[in-house]
Amino acid sequence: MLPGQFAEIRIDKSPTTFLRRPISINYVDRVHNEVWFLIQLVGDGTRHLGNAQPGDIINVILPLGNGFTFPDSHLKKKVLLIGGGVGTAPLLYLGEQLVQKNHEPIFLLGAKSRNDLLQLDLFANYGEIYATTEDGSYGEIGYVTQHSILSQIEVEYIYTCGPKPMMMSVAKYARSHNINCEVSLENMMACGLGACLCCVENTTEGHLCVCKEGPVFNINRLLWQI
Repeated sequence: MLPGQFAEIRIDKSPTTFLRRPISINYVDRVHNEVWFLIQLVGDGTRHLGNAQPGDIINVILPLGNGFTFPDSHLKKKVLLIGGGVGTAPLLYLGEQLVQKNHEPIFLLGAKSRNDLLQLDLFANYGEIYATTEDGSYGEIGYVTQHSILSQIEVEYIYTCGPKPMMMSVAKYARSHNINCEVSLENMMACGLGACLCCVENTTEGHLCVCKEGPVFNINRLLWQI
């Protein structure tokens, strides 16, 4: 399982949930033989999933999709990981793997308020953390692309996941500074195998299924108007 890949989870005992739910792989703990998922309770499906108890059986298809690419492991790189809301989920495992490959991750995390910034203690195990909140309850007030750290550090890679407007702003920043950047798209992915075509994204290579060709894309492959 690679950082940036995801799972399709079947929601049992939910009469209104017919399709599996795509959930990012949050972390892989090989010592305890665990895979973690960070779930936002937004509908019947995720609420039923959130009620799972130890010992329950959950039907999961994983790993799916393509993950993030890593810098050359022979040279230590300073890299910036930018996440917004629950889009921070795949960045924890990515940060751990970057450290394993001798790179230096820096985390820039954004949320509406302090209570929405998740797993800060775990992120701190792998690198420095900078944060923004829309209400100013933690870190700097505003959005991640407005954080002052962006004018103070030099990085060679940026990885980002979160709301599309945020990722488009990050991509614009990366292009303007000539920084290699990858984004993890969150298009609706019903099947996870490229069969249903509901997650199609228009790219420089034509229309591609995000679940099969992504969900991670280099920004140079996307046709975002930025």
